[in-house]
Amino acid sequence: MAGENILIVDDNQTNLTLLEYLLRANGYTVKTALDEVQMRAALATFRPRMILMDVQLPGKDGLELTRELKAAPETKDILIIAVTASAMRGDEERTRAAGCDGYISKPIDTRALPWMLARMLSGGA
Repeated sequence: MAGENILIVDDNQTNLTLLEYLLRANGYTVKTALDEVQMRAALATFRPRMILMDVQLPGKDGLELTRELKAAPETKDILIIAVTASAMRGDEERTRAAGCDGYISKPIDTRALPWMLARMLSGGA
């Protein structure tokens, strides 16, 4: 759903740049963060409808951050989509157990991603 606010949290600048470009080109309002500190700073001034959360971040990993965000009243309703290069059996279940609302494996299919996000934002699985 174009026009929605999305926060991308990924410690890889190339991934951030690619995702930001792709989402902006599809009409989303985007902020980016390389780590927990930047994520929290962004959340202080930007209310995303969705967060694309890299699972493997320096410091607190994306799953720990997801658990914290889902436990906080002011952020519990934000859709959090795990984005990870780890696509082993059980990984999706592990991300969902941490509170993630969706799961996308890397490498990201840039043609399918906007459609997938629109579907998730509209309440589709």
